[in-house]
Amino acid sequence: MVTTEFLLALNTDNYLGESPLWHPRENALYWINCEDPPEIHRWDPAEDTHTSWPMPQRVGGIALSSGSHLVVTLSDGIYDFNTATHALNLRVRSPLPRHVSLHECQCDRQGRLWVGSYDHNFTLENRNPRGGAIFRLDGDTLVPVIDKISIANGLAFSPQGNTLYVSDSPTRTVEAFDLDPATAELSNRRLFLRLAEGEGFVDGATVDALGGYWLAAVGAGTVRRYLPDGCLDRVIPLPVSNPTKPAFGGPGLDTLFVTTTRMNIGATSEANGGIYTIRPGERGIGEAELT
Repeated sequence: MVTTEFLLALNTDNYLGESPLWHPRENALYWINCEDPPEIHRWDPAEDTHTSWPMPQRVGGIALSSGSHLVVTLSDGIYDFNTATHALNLRVRSPLPRHVSLHECQCDRQGRLWVGSYDHNFTLENRNPRGGAIFRLDGDTLVPVIDKISIANGLAFSPQGNTLYVSDSPTRTVEAFDLDPATAELSNRRLFLRLAEGEGFVDGATVDALGGYWLAAVGAGTVRRYLPDGCLDRVIPLPVSNPTKPAFGGPGLDTLFVTTTRMNIGATSEANGGIYTIRPGERGIGEAELT
């Protein structure tokens, strides 16, 4: 079934909803509220049960792990979170200064964790502080692979795992890199897309099974799909102004879930803060677990 209208799935009233993540074994959607207050959320659509867990500091992202564990990116490090016992255990501490938080994260197709960062020196007057980086988790070490990042977003991987997409949001661009699936080495850095004035800013993204890159244009109230060659395929308007990240989920991975934020970014809408869904006609790819 294909539908072109975004529907409110859950009125969560998140200040900064982010990182939707479908858990295939649980048939449940996880996501985060980054701050005010920092939380991890879980929603079982079949049972319509909504659970949340407070976090001790700003939370930037989540990824799948084994059993009832999630990998959680907090400001100062990567943690393992047991959803059954609520235990939060440090895996590796951030090498960044305190004013730079670890941010969104995602596993590549081989189960390696990639982590962005957010430089809190970012202001309207200083839009490119560039004190952060993109990291890859190798064992118990966060290895910097891309430097001079202000606000990392748009992190996603092609279906074959041989292309990495990432953005430094203030630049309004997404870059692509060739990714060696065996060694995780990056090469051939290039511009993938650029948002024009009035088209919002780059926020979270995901990739469908055909290689389409789905981008949340925060501040513009749209989700945009790009073909693997960077050409714009379609623009879908939302009933909110500030989408933050799309992710495919549902038993058939044919539902696109979109988180939103109540932050004051561009023209704001009272409907911001909830979880929205659409059936766009494409299917997603099951997220890899951290190996």
